[in-house]
Amino acid sequence: MRIVIASGKGGAGKTTVTACLAGLWERDLLLVDADVEAPNLHLLLHPNLAEPEPVYLEVPELVEEKCTGCGACRPMCSYGAIAMMGAKPMYFQDMCHGCGGCTLVCPQDAIREKDYRIGVVKTARAGSITLKSGCLDVGVSLASTLVHALKDRLEDGVATLLDAPPGTAVPRLIAGLSRS
Repeated sequence: MRIVIASGKGGAGKTTVTACLAGLWERDLLLVDADVEAPNLHLLLHPNLAEPEPVYLEVPELVEEKCTGCGACRPMCSYGAIAMMGAKPMYFQDMCHGCGGCTLVCPQDAIREKDYRIGVVKTARAGSITLKSGCLDVGVSLASTLVHALKDRLEDGVATLLDAPPGTAVPRLIAGLSRS
């Protein structure tokens, strides 16, 4: 069973409701703090924290000696993360969503992928409660990618309460997280 506590705005009390429900729970419980830009569920639970697990996104890196400057990679990017600067592409890793399309279309095999850290997933314990929370690195704008990393760490068959991120731009994320 998965229960998602969500709202269209911040400050509505999602975290407080989630913590109160967790306090009343009488069995093992997985809590997920999916507000990766300002995770704060741990403040109400005082759990024992484990070592954070870094989350990476694969972003392009140019192999300059192979690049002919054909520009095939630039139109492939729907996110504007590639610009042609003269005869060579320039990659903006903060805008990249890690689809790998640029790597696939490069006829010279001049693009390899490298890991770009976007944040961490923290796991903690407080009695019979396991808390998983995402924390986006400062300056990174890929909150949804980190929420998906949290989703990948959900456990089937475990009662789960999820403190959703605020806002109306995340309905697909919430719908995906609530499916069991």
